[in-house]
Amino acid sequence: MERTHRHAVAAHGLRKHYGDVRAVDGIDLLIEPGEVVALLGPNGAGKSTMIDMLLGLTRPDAGEVRLMGETPAEAVRGGAVGVMLQEAALLDDVTVREIVVMIASLHRAPLPVEEALRRAGVTDLAGRRPARLSGGQKQRVRFAMALVSDPGLLVLDEPTSAMDVGVRREFWAAVRSLTGAGRTVLFATHHLEEAEKHADRVVLVRDGRVVADGPVAAVISEVGGWTVRAAVPGALPEELRALPGVTAVELRGDRAELRCADSAAPLRELLARFPAAHDVEVRALSLEEAFLRLTAPLPEEV
Repeated sequence: MERTHRHAVAAHGLRKHYGDVRAVDGIDLLIEPGEVVALLGPNGAGKSTMIDMLLGLTRPDAGEVRLMGETPAEAVRGGAVGVMLQEAALLDDVTVREIVVMIASLHRAPLPVEEALRRAGVTDLAGRRPARLSGGQKQRVRFAMALVSDPGLLVLDEPTSAMDVGVRREFWAAVRSLTGAGRTVLFATHHLEEAEKHADRVVLVRDGRVVADGPVAAVISEVGGWTVRAAVPGALPEELRALPGVTAVELRGDRAELRCADSAAPLRELLARFPAAHDVEVRALSLEEAFLRLTAPLPEEV
């Protein structure tokens, strides 16, 4: 694989409207070679429309896309992009190996078929027909189909759908081995724990717009990266809100929950100002909690 470009994905000003529905409403996205990027968002956020435009399956109303320095059609046709779609149909009357051989024949410089099968973990399924495979096994076959062109960019839509825990672990190990060789991965998922564990960066979409973009820790910090819980007898909400680094306060009786940009400064000040505080608990916010807060309906929508 010798294709090198400044950006693996360069999208500027993407818009797609369906009547009054703004499915994608002015999205910019730059992905560097070698990055693993998770595309996240609730149902209806615009993720699928965005992926379709990146791959040239849907024409944007406005904006421009380049993949590996080429138009989507050029990049896909030339094998620079491998695509794994969740619902892609498989031919039921041929074997897995024959399917991958057929896909390989469409490209100028594909991987050896046996290597693609091995990397996708489906060598043992090569002689079987898709009609006899489980949902998770079919996903691994789709992965082999995406790999066989030897792409520089992999676009994966819900890649671990229907996979069990062990197969998921093997899948992500295979993805990491690919990115170690300089390939780029963009994947859409509803499994937030996978995004938190495996992505170098997350892009969170809401109502057709990017509402957060960065490493997991940076996205979490945007909504208050730590939670401090404690029993604080006699404390008033405004007193707790005045503590350094506190971004939100919830007080129920003597039990306080403080959302904080960091944990050290507010915790020290809490104990200094309220020496009777006890039952203190400090924990980092999870990506799932950040996701829920960043994608919650706006006040006028409630």
